[in-house]
Amino acid sequence: MTKIAVLGAGAWGTALAIQATRAGCEVALWARDPSRAADIAAARENTRYLPGAPLPDAIAVTADAAAALGGAALALMVVPAQSLGRVLEGLPPSDVPLVVCAKGVEAATLRLPLEIVAALRPGLPAGILSGPNFAHEVARGLPAASVVAAEDAGLRAMGVALLATPGFRLYEGDDPIGAEVGGAAKNVIAIAAGAVIGAGLGENARAALVTRGLAEMARLVVALGGRAETASGLSGLGDLLLTCSGTGSRNMSLGMALGRGERLAEVLAARAGVTEGVATAPALVARAAAAGVELPICAAVADLVAERATVRDAMTQLLARPLRAE
Repeated sequence: MTKIAVLGAGAWGTALAIQATRAGCEVALWARDPSRAADIAAARENTRYLPGAPLPDAIAVTADAAAALGGAALALMVVPAQSLGRVLEGLPPSDVPLVVCAKGVEAATLRLPLEIVAALRPGLPAGILSGPNFAHEVARGLPAASVVAAEDAGLRAMGVALLATPGFRLYEGDDPIGAEVGGAAKNVIAIAAGAVIGAGLGENARAALVTRGLAEMARLVVALGGRAETASGLSGLGDLLLTCSGTGSRNMSLGMALGRGERLAEVLAARAGVTEGVATAPALVARAAAAGVELPICAAVADLVAERATVRDAMTQLLARPLRAE
């Protein structure tokens, strides 16, 4: 039985661990906090982040990263984008190929996930897993699809071979930059989509924001060296649709709360999981500016989460932009 190390025991890490056992793998699920690892191991369930999803016997829970990586054919890095560099720096040396399952832009450096890996683990084969996936649905075995994107063809093929099942359809992708940008941008756009609904601005406004947000995503993908068509695939449009409409979307629900006038700090304090779009919004806008790309919707979200503008102010500014051809 092939071993996979899942590094990160949040909702998505736990769901991917369960999925990997469905695909016939043995899994080591690593939690940074020894007490959390002990609690999950004892309950055989991640009661904090993914309640109601029992862990199969093929999952061993540990706080020992070296033990988790030992003998593994593949490692899935499933930690928030803002924690990725810090966690990588704390891991023991390893040549196990890595698939990053994080979506965002590192606020301090403006790096995408695979750029962080390349800087901290040069030469390590690395790819990205991205697509329209809610953790609780994948854990339940409901139908889903995603993309394993990497420049290394062997890594793409291995990721698909080890994780795919009839209910979890995986595609190989050779445009990791496009997949990374899609995963980062969709969270920011989802905050905007939720905000217009929360503020009572209507479904027309949400549809317009999502559509124009997709155009922003595609422009940035191309500017950073990816392909425009990637923005129309699972890691772009597919993930965007889910995150901007699904009731389980943390980013959209946060936007709805802001649209209703709730304060950001209070909304975040009431949550167990990370809402990636909050930190990513200003970082994504800054990264785009460095590449000469304008992202007006994402910039409006950056102003919103920084409390420099209200939802109605932001919408007024967007609608006041000069008219032009689509």
